[in-house]
Amino acid sequence: MVFSSETFLFLFLPLFLVVYYLTPTRGKSLVILFASYLFYGWWRFDFLLLLFLTTLWAFGIGLLIRNNIGTQRAQLWCTIGVIGCLSVLGVFKYLNFFIDSLAELAGTDAAGLGVHWRLILPIGVSFYVFHSISYLVDVTRRDADATLNFFDFAAFIALFPQLVAGPILRFKDLADQFRHRTHSLQMFADGTALFIIGLGKKVILADSVAPIADIAYSAPDPSFALSWLGSIAYMMQLYFDFSGYSDMAMGLGLMMGFHFRANFNMPYISRSITEFWRRWHISLSVWLRDYLYIPLGGNRISEGRTYVNLALVMVLGGLWHGANGTFLAWGIWHGAWLALERRTGWANRTDLIGLFQTLIIVLIGWVAFRAEDMTQAMDVYAGMIGLHGLAIPLDLALQISSESLMLLVLAMVVAATEPQLNALSRQMYFNPSQPQIGGAATLTAATSLLPTLIISVIGVISIMKLAEASFSPFLYFQF
Repeated sequence: MVFSSETFLFLFLPLFLVVYYLTPTRGKSLVILFASYLFYGWWRFDFLLLLFLTTLWAFGIGLLIRNNIGTQRAQLWCTIGVIGCLSVLGVFKYLNFFIDSLAELAGTDAAGLGVHWRLILPIGVSFYVFHSISYLVDVTRRDADATLNFFDFAAFIALFPQLVAGPILRFKDLADQFRHRTHSLQMFADGTALFIIGLGKKVILADSVAPIADIAYSAPDPSFALSWLGSIAYMMQLYFDFSGYSDMAMGLGLMMGFHFRANFNMPYISRSITEFWRRWHISLSVWLRDYLYIPLGGNRISEGRTYVNLALVMVLGGLWHGANGTFLAWGIWHGAWLALERRTGWANRTDLIGLFQTLIIVLIGWVAFRAEDMTQAMDVYAGMIGLHGLAIPLDLALQISSESLMLLVLAMVVAATEPQLNALSRQMYFNPSQPQIGGAATLTAATSLLPTLIISVIGVISIMKLAEASFSPFLYFQF
């Protein structure tokens, strides 16, 4: 089940909200847990067992750490717990890749090695495994208390707004909210508005420009114009798809009384790759910093070790997305630029040249990220430097609709003018006196007719697009 589907919008969500608000406070975690398992099981009911066992494992190990806190045993139990969680990720995400690589070295295929099966990658496994690991490490570090309430913990791990594509949450940030949180008409209106904005990003912008990227990356020997057009389209598609999902997750959280931290902060206005990673997929960047970069020594050991740590973190971050040479190349590319910027001081650039340089670097990286393999990536890179001709072939040009092109331009304008759009929306739509959510003022849809009308129009157009379009899953479901 996906947020941008009629089943979710007109069946699951309304029924859930009715039951949720009618349930007494002490029973709300059970409602969340049941609904989240139903949401996840809609895809594959059998993989619920893996989700449950991972949850049970992290909860049990957390209690063992709690009972031995401050001793070597706590560290040992944490290590065992993290290894167990990583084993789930390793088996389901990388075993197929390992078998294929072994078969290639042997000059055969998986069947030639006697392997006649393929493991299916469970949706969201990377996210709920990271949630579990952060919980165990936080308890060991005494940054969080191990919870004694299994239903609260299970509801946190399975929380359906963020279960399958993030953002990556930490239990220590939500523990108090599970025990005590408020619900109000204002929060519900705020959440609804944010959800609709995210839905519009996904359905109106991301899904509309996706065909351009698909045409470019499926074409043999794409031309200069097609390679650049398709890569720019994917750059916009990925941003509005993933940030749209994050907005929808935050909106659903508000409807349920939860405050999630923002996952994106205008990444395409960054003047450096360092700044880009402070703005893009913020929850992953923070997770990698706190649970990988800092434990590796961060910048505390030596200058050379700092560069190694930066590169290693980005390489592992790339592999987190999947066992593919394209993700490895993407991670190496970003890691190298982070190290270079730290060495040269470019990380602090604020000029327009830095902006354009960053956009080009990010775009080049997205080519590898989008490609099915490095052969396809190199084919697109060759097209980008004109080795396959300049113009788009007529048969491919006719496949690109004028609507997709217009919405691609709109997406680029929106991404480029986000600071101005945010400032304008705050003037007419946000209430700065309300509590902050992830650095942004709280939405106040009920206080102004104009923003309510705008949100309503976005919602209507999104639903109309859904009705006419085929199923389009969120891009980050594959990770």
